Amino acid sequence: MRQPEMHELTVALGERAYPIRIAPGLLERREAFAGVHFSTHVLLVTDGNVGALYAERVRRLLPGSHEPALLVLPAGEQHKTLATCARIFAALADMQAGRDALVVALGGGVVGDMAGFAAACWMRGVRYLQIPTTLLAMVDSSVGGKTAVDLPQGKNLVGAFHQPCAVAIDTRLLASLPARELSAGLAEVAKYGALGDARFFAWIEDHADALVGGDAVALADAVLQSCQHKAQIVVADETEQGERALLNFGHTFAHAIETEAGYGTVLHGEAVAIGMMLAARLSSEMGLAPLMDAARLAALLERLRLPVAIPPRIAARLDPSALLARMQLDKKNRGGRLRLILWRGVGHAFVASDIDSRHVLDLLTDAIADGQA
Repeated sequence: MRQPEMHELTVALGERAYPIRIAPGLLERREAFAGVHFSTHVLLVTDGNVGALYAERVRRLLPGSHEPALLVLPAGEQHKTLATCARIFAALADMQAGRDALVVALGGGVVGDMAGFAAACWMRGVRYLQIPTTLLAMVDSSVGGKTAVDLPQGKNLVGAFHQPCAVAIDTRLLASLPARELSAGLAEVAKYGALGDARFFAWIEDHADALVGGDAVALADAVLQSCQHKAQIVVADETEQGERALLNFGHTFAHAIETEAGYGTVLHGEAVAIGMMLAARLSSEMGLAPLMDAARLAALLERLRLPVAIPPRIAARLDPSALLARMQLDKKNRGGRLRLILWRGVGHAFVASDIDSRHVLDLLTDAIADGQA
C-alpha cells in the first residue's frame, strides 16, 4: 500500500536548521528521524496519558544500538514546574548522560516545554527531538525553540530559547484527542489567521465544521499551514525582538487568566480564545479596529467550540486588579510599560506599546462582570 505523502519544512536557522516532518502514520516510518544522531544516551520523556498510548511504539522506532530510557511524568499544566523538571535532570544524571545526549519529548505542550528546557540546561545544552501528540503542540509549541516552566507568579517565566534538532508530527495521533483538547488546539490555528493571514482565516471559516469534527484531511492541512506560518516567523525573529511577538496575540490576557484561575483550571487554548477576544475588544474600544472583525472572530471561535468570554466558573475566581498585575509581569513589557498584541482587523496584528493600564483594568472589570452575569 502506498504511504501517505510526507511534508517536510525547514526552519532555516543556519547551522541550527532543522526539519519539521508531517504525515499521517509518521511514527510508523523510519524516515521520521532521518538525519538525527542517536547517541548512547537517549531519554524519552512523556506523561502518564500519552505514555500509555505511544511510548513503547516510539521506543521501538527510535534508531540506535541502545534502548532509550523512559521517564513518565504526571500529566497536566499544574505539573509544569521546576520540581517536575528536576526529575528530568535526575534521570539524565542517573544514565550518566553527556553532551552528546538526546532528549526526546513525546507529548503535548507541557511535556515539550519541560523536556526542551531540561535539554537547554543539561550541561549547558544538549539536543532534543519534538514528537508532539496534541494539535496545540503540533501547530505551536513544538516549533520555534521556546522552552519553559511555570512559577506560581506566572506562566513560562523561567525558560530558554533552545531549538529542537527535528520535529516529527504524526497527524494520525489527533484521532485519539478528546474533543475539548482538539478545540483548544484550534484556537492556536485560528490565531495564525487572525494575526497575519486573512486568507488562512477565511480557509478556517470554510473548514470549521470539518476541523472540529476531526476530519483527518482538514486537520493535516491546518497543521501544515500553521507550521509554515510559525517557521517563517521564527526564522525572521528567533528570539522575539520584533515580529515573533505577534504570535502572542491574545496570550498576555490568556496567561494571566490561566495563572490566576489556577493552572489546569482552563486549557491554554481556551484561555487564548478568550484572550484574543479581549485583545480584539480592546482594539475596537481604542478605535484601532472595526467591531465587525471582532464579531467575525467570535463567530469562528464559537464554531470551533471555544469560549469567547470568561466562563462563569472562571469569572467567579478572578479579580481584575490581580489579572492586571499578572499582565504587568509579561515578558513582552519594556521598562515597566504594558505592551500588548492588538489588531487593526483580521490578519493585521501589531505590537502596541505604552498601553494605558487603566483602560485595560476597565476592560477586565467589564469582562469579569459579564462572565458573572
